[in-house]
Amino acid sequence: MDTIRIIIFTLLLLLPTTSGALSGNPAALGETFDKARNDYIGKLLRNQLPSIHFSGKKFDEKLVQNAFQLYLKQLDFQKRFLLQSDVATLRSYVPRIPEDIDRGTLTLPSIAADMLQERIGQAEKMVSAILAQPISRTDPEQLETDPEKLAYVNDIDELRDRWRRIVRAQVIGRFLDLEEDQKKEKTKKDEQALWREAVEKVAKQNKNFFHRLAQDTLQDQYDRFYNALARAFDPHTNYITAAGKEQFDISMSGSLEGIGAVLSEEDGFIKVKQIMPGSASARQGRLQAGDTILQVAQGSEEPVDVTDMRLNDVVRLVRGPKGSEVRLTVKKSDGAKEMIPIIRDVVQIEETFVKSMVLNTPSGQKIGYILIPSFYHDFEREKAGRNSAQDTRRELEKLKAERVDGIILDLRNNGGGALTDAVAIVGLFIDKGPVVQVKNARGNERVLSDDEEGEIYAGPLLVMVNKFSASASEIVAAALQDYGRAVIVGDEHTHGKGTVQTVVNLDEERLFYQPRFDHLGALKVTVQKFYRINGNSTQFKGVEPDILLPSMVGYVKSGEKYLDFSLPWDTISPVGHDSWQAPPPLEQLRQRSEKRVERDKAFIAIREEAKSAEKRSGETLITLTASDMRAQKELANQSKKKMSEYFRRLRADDNEDEPPPEENRDEWMKNVREEPYVREAERILLDMLTPIGDKKATSLEKRRSVPTR
Repeated sequence: MDTIRIIIFTLLLLLPTTSGALSGNPAALGETFDKARNDYIGKLLRNQLPSIHFSGKKFDEKLVQNAFQLYLKQLDFQKRFLLQSDVATLRSYVPRIPEDIDRGTLTLPSIAADMLQERIGQAEKMVSAILAQPISRTDPEQLETDPEKLAYVNDIDELRDRWRRIVRAQVIGRFLDLEEDQKKEKTKKDEQALWREAVEKVAKQNKNFFHRLAQDTLQDQYDRFYNALARAFDPHTNYITAAGKEQFDISMSGSLEGIGAVLSEEDGFIKVKQIMPGSASARQGRLQAGDTILQVAQGSEEPVDVTDMRLNDVVRLVRGPKGSEVRLTVKKSDGAKEMIPIIRDVVQIEETFVKSMVLNTPSGQKIGYILIPSFYHDFEREKAGRNSAQDTRRELEKLKAERVDGIILDLRNNGGGALTDAVAIVGLFIDKGPVVQVKNARGNERVLSDDEEGEIYAGPLLVMVNKFSASASEIVAAALQDYGRAVIVGDEHTHGKGTVQTVVNLDEERLFYQPRFDHLGALKVTVQKFYRINGNSTQFKGVEPDILLPSMVGYVKSGEKYLDFSLPWDTISPVGHDSWQAPPPLEQLRQRSEKRVERDKAFIAIREEAKSAEKRSGETLITLTASDMRAQKELANQSKKKMSEYFRRLRADDNEDEPPPEENRDEWMKNVREEPYVREAERILLDMLTPIGDKKATSLEKRRSVPTR
């Protein structure tokens, strides 16, 4: 696969997936466990990964130690099964892993499978016994809900005590849910009846949970171990099982049915990585990137606990026919739990395309607003299909015809897409020149440029980003920042995915004399890295904006820098390019924005709620009483309600900055105009139109400012 095809492919992957996203049970393909086949897969990974991975990492003891840490998290991240002695036993096998793979004597996954199934059986009996006894609603003991703060237990007695607290929390939580449902339905049951119902539901939930765990096969454990070996190279390198590759191919085919959320497995939890524009989830509005899915229910049926479930199995639960309802119980970034009902639908394709509008300011100036949800490109129907670059050009022409004074380019929550479109979109705002650099494992560097002379739009430009802007969107923001062409506004940093992956079909890597092994799976492996034209990598650090705005999720650890074994940030030589002679006066713009934001009612509310949410997110030790847990739940609900009501009233309270209602042509335009971040972006652009000091931010002259290599 040539460089361009590799890059286009990898950017279509959007945000990174992790272990569970690529796992699957080969039994689905009619396979049974074959030790010789698995030994051969191990040897393929041992040979292929060091030779083709960008990092040049060696398959040594350090790497397998890292792989073991990842594998251990997949085995029992919440520390509800294994004892410390079990972990020590498994760890003793780690130093010999390279040799075991070479000899075909790898036994660690088999030992782990037997050990885990024994502990799961013990835990199941414990839970049954716990539920058969009276459960207190008032004993003020505590439960730590953050697995990172827990240690593995020393013995069976400690394991039993841990499960007793877990079950107490489950029952009290279900009791409070039933209590809340009763209020909504305006029915009345006595507390004892509600409590008995809560116990019964938790018993059924745990019965299903342990039944699913018992379905794990020995092949599953080998698959997870091989994936951990791959992920030890970097978070975007994965072993894809045969069944997983089938699912992977389906996901890459562009099917847009379902709720429209990109999910991944992280350390035993199912997380929302991205909400697809125009999807049922996006229209419903409550499910967000960063949410952890705890339970899935089909309509009003009993919810299924999906903790520790394989991602493919969770996806099957979430999927369903158009018009049917799925109810997701999620844990928000601040620790609050929420049940979110979503009516499944197909993505409204029009909602995924680039679109624009004009913001009419009180002073009479016009600001153009362009939303790019993703860098889509229909490569199969190149002439008849749509692509984001052509659509952006079309919207720019519309805004120019409206004689706008400046343009906002919104790349927030844009997870990436086709690199060709990213390069072409940068070219709409510059004369011509380099856009991004690509480096492979051999050290070869290549510059991808916009070769079309002349810009489509040469006026003031502002780009909005957040920590969910990734890959191609980071390339666009970085290039426009390096040219001094635009002011970048948003979160502290973008996602920071600056790597390129390709897929290697392991069936094609078989030696000619070993034809009997089929369905070997594939490797998604990092082979290249992106660099800005100033020489800095977009990897790890992402793009740092010129002007920061308060974020509701600023405390959330989201981005490449928080992933295990991410490739580091580094630099290469800059490439020569034309820069704007008088770029925007960033320091003055920053100071003016900070003063406004400091007294803006919307941002005051956002800062207060962010501070409160951060405090709640750190309170992971809960007191197991109905009164304490009820108070915690009510506090989260009140906070959510407060913010919802505030922003609903915002437009009516601040008419001086808004156009009259009759100018809102549809709901989308109304929401854009009301959004605090867009409003402040508009004000920054107005500052750019105003002379500051001796320079005007609207100067369009260019000069040669960066030396060529």
